[in-house]
This record gives sequence, C-alpha cells and structure tokens, in this order.
Amino acid sequence: MGAKWYLGTGAQNDVIISTCVHVARNLKEMPFPSMLSMRDKLFVNSLVRSAAEKIPGYSFEYAEMKTLSQHQVVSLAERHLVSPEFAFSGDGRALLLTDDESVSIMINEEDHIRLQVMYAGFSLDEAYKTADAIDDELSKRLDFAFDERLGYLTQDPSLLGTGMKASVVLHLPAIAASSGIQPLISAVAKLGLTLSGSYGEGAAAKGDLFKLSNSITLGISEKGAVENLKSIALQIAAKERAARDELFLSPVTEDKIYRAFGILKYARLLNTDEFMELMSLVRLGSLRGLIGVKTEKIEDMMIKMQPATIALSVDRPLDKPARDALRAQRVRQMLS
Repeated sequence: MGAKWYLGTGAQNDVIISTCVHVARNLKEMPFPSMLSMRDKLFVNSLVRSAAEKIPGYSFEYAEMKTLSQHQVVSLAERHLVSPEFAFSGDGRALLLTDDESVSIMINEEDHIRLQVMYAGFSLDEAYKTADAIDDELSKRLDFAFDERLGYLTQDPSLLGTGMKASVVLHLPAIAASSGIQPLISAVAKLGLTLSGSYGEGAAAKGDLFKLSNSITLGISEKGAVENLKSIALQIAAKERAARDELFLSPVTEDKIYRAFGILKYARLLNTDEFMELMSLVRLGSLRGLIGVKTEKIEDMMIKMQPATIALSVDRPLDKPARDALRAQRVRQMLS
C-alpha cells in the first residue's frame, strides 16, 4: 500500500494544508442520478468504471457503497473522499479510488461523475492539470452533457458552466483568535469565493481549518477560476502569518501551546472537538519551533483520529467513552 497524499508536504504548508480540484460531469441524454432507475444507475456505474480503468497511468479500486459498513462510509467522508450525502445513500452509488487516495471518482452522486483530485500544500496548478487530464481521458470514452451557451450541464446550478470547483484548506488559528473569520467570509464572498468549515459549507470549523473555494462556475474559464482562487488564498495566507506574528507578542500564546501539548501527551479521554482544538495549537507551536512534532504527522493524526476512522482501525463498534479513550491512547503513543 502506497503512502497517502496527505503525508506529503507542499508549498505554503504553514498555512495552506491541502488543495482539491473537483469536476462534475453528466452523461449525454441520461437523466440526472436523482431521476435514474436502479437499472440505469448500475448501467452508469458500468460505463464510468470501464472508462476509468482505461486511463493510462492510473489504477482504481472500485467499491459499491451499499457493500461498505457504516464505519467505512463515514470514514471515507471524514477523509474528504466522498461527500456526506454520498456516504449515506448507498444504492446505485459507487466509488473509484487510487491507492494513495489522491484521485477519487464518485459515481451517481448529484451528478453521474464527481471527479476529485487532492494534493498536499498549495498545489492548485498541479491538481488542476491532473483533473483536466483525467477529464480529457474520460471524455474520449464517454459522451458528456454539454451546451454551447451554458457549458457543462449539472444538477446543481452553482456548478453549471465549467462544472469545476477548486478549493484549498487553510489553517487560520491567528485570524480566528482575533475574531477575523466573519469579516473574511464577507470579504471573499464579494470576490466569488466561499470560506467555510473544512467539512463543507455551513459546517463548523474544527481545529481552525477552513475551506476556501470558488463559488462561480458560469461565465468564467476553469483557469480563470483557479487563478482567482490562487490570488485570494495567497493574500489570506499572508494575513494569517502577520496575525501569527502579532499573536506571539503575548506570552499567553506560548503558554496555551505548551498546555495543549501537555494535555495531548497525558490525557486519558479526548473527544473529537477538544482533540482538534488542541492539535491546532500544537501545529502552530510546531511551525514556530516550540514543539518537535512534524506538521505532516499532525495532519495524519487529525485524519486518523476522526470518530469513524478510529473505530474502523479496530474493526469493531465503539461507544463514545471507548472511542475517546482509544483516541487519547493513540495520541499519547504518537507523541511519545
């Protein structure tokens, strides 16, 4: 089994943790998935799977969602490989996934195809290039629904046009500490972007992780959307770095970081929200050289300690107290 994409480090990794490019496509003369019969959904599965397996240089594992356990499907959502809606509606839906989990294809989500490419750090150009190449390969074998005036046709009107959304996950503890998130959300909205908790629009931000994504796909080229996102992401990263410098002028910040590290090293129970809050501080301390834990190890822990993913690792049901105890134990081991 190869190393997962999130174990790597990328450019601007102190603030920009990861990059994702997401492409929605539908098959010509086929109703959207919500209107398909089970027979037609299985037909779409077969067509997309066959096309994907012929893409040079890629090997996909195929899974029908209805065959997976609840912990397996929720863990996929926690790792951002599928949408929460996709995870909980298994019939007729399938997933194609590369070994390193950098490329996933959801079949019969809102659209027939939801292609997703994820890279560590600030890698918008690379992720877009990969997604565009896979999209081109699929289009050689599948006839996509396209209108000369509207562009690619999608069930979600917000994706109409390019059918593409690009996003970056940002670690913004200093802006959050200075109550700067709400003004930032309002400011980027005026520029055609959305800033939300990293688990989707409207989701609460855990661990000071926020997702910045383009919200306009009609009347703009894919490259134009990527360039706009790049520009704003870099401005936010610069703003966060300046806010961090300001934050460290007070000894309180350093104290909070060491207290967080101490709790993580010795706690016997850790719930998800507390764990993410403490890891955010430890990540900040790591970047300042205060704590000797590499950021890629912190990102790995943030993913592996999510509720369903940790339960999946022991392959048995866990109630909340047992899960919190196991999380605390694993964290102590990883930080020792």
